[in-house]
Amino acid sequence: MKIMKIMNKKLLILFVFFLGSSWFYAQGPGRERIKTLKVAFITERVGLTSKEAQSFWPIYNDYEETLESIRRQERIELRSRIVTIESLSEEESAALLDKFLAIQKAKHLAEKDFIAKVRNVISPKKMVLLLKAEEDFKRRLLQQMRKRRGGG
Repeated sequence: MKIMKIMNKKLLILFVFFLGSSWFYAQGPGRERIKTLKVAFITERVGLTSKEAQSFWPIYNDYEETLESIRRQERIELRSRIVTIESLSEEESAALLDKFLAIQKAKHLAEKDFIAKVRNVISPKKMVLLLKAEEDFKRRLLQQMRKRRGGG
């Protein structure tokens, strides 16, 4: 088990070193690189066994696809209308607010469903480690993007 943990860490370090800063493009092949690194990062941080990973990743990938679909809907229905916010009538604003609440509810239900499914695969402690690992990964990704843009 300890050897696997060391190998996972070495694999993660190898990914980061090999791909360097080029892994932070959010389009096309870069997106796949980010996903690959995220899988390695989460697997290592959460300490997924190979058996857990086999059951966990299909559930996680479905959840990510659901969230992406919700985000796409959010971009189309909400963010495109924010530009014209000043010119919206009260009725249009109320409808926009209702859409916002519906999208937030969909996110919440997706998260609730995901947690219910994953609890059958990994322990509650690993679930909490997953939540932290996702936040840590996002933070690192943002730091690297800022560094690439020269924003420090």
